[in-house]
Amino acid sequence: MPQIPWKIHELTVGQLAARSGAAVSALHFYEAKGLISSRRTPGNQRRYSRDTLRRVAFVRAAQRVGIPLATIREALARLPEERTPTREDWARLSEAWRSELDERIRQLNRLRDHLTDCIGCGCLSLESCVLSNPDDTVGERRAGSSLMVERPGPGPGRGPRPRPGAAGPDPESG
Repeated sequence: MPQIPWKIHELTVGQLAARSGAAVSALHFYEAKGLISSRRTPGNQRRYSRDTLRRVAFVRAAQRVGIPLATIREALARLPEERTPTREDWARLSEAWRSELDERIRQLNRLRDHLTDCIGCGCLSLESCVLSNPDDTVGERRAGSSLMVERPGPGPGRGPRPRPGAAGPDPESG
């Protein structure tokens, strides 16, 4: 990983990408979404302050645990602009997400514990299905899978259809 001398107070987008591990396109996206900011040089090149490295690390960590970008942006807006955020600043922000993460963990544990039942069922309409039919809402409307298209079966007087290439009844023997 390239080292940037401490006397350099701003980073190019390439330096920020190399140091943060984020793609340049991701950094541009973060900037467009208001998660990070840059100034423009007279040549219209982006320059990022060094504390942007911590902001990018925070964004990426928050994304890995499923925090929506809008929530991340709100949290970053509460950080001080005049100084690099401290460990206490980051702890305060992440503490606000603790209950949401605990709930997600609870849901994932429930999903893991019932995954075999749901896949084994096939219709995904079990009373306890936590994958695609929580609380069996589809089962209240009808039995079976709502994902399968119902096809009319053989009715009275209709036999099974012959398989392609199979010999059918001899029309002259009848």
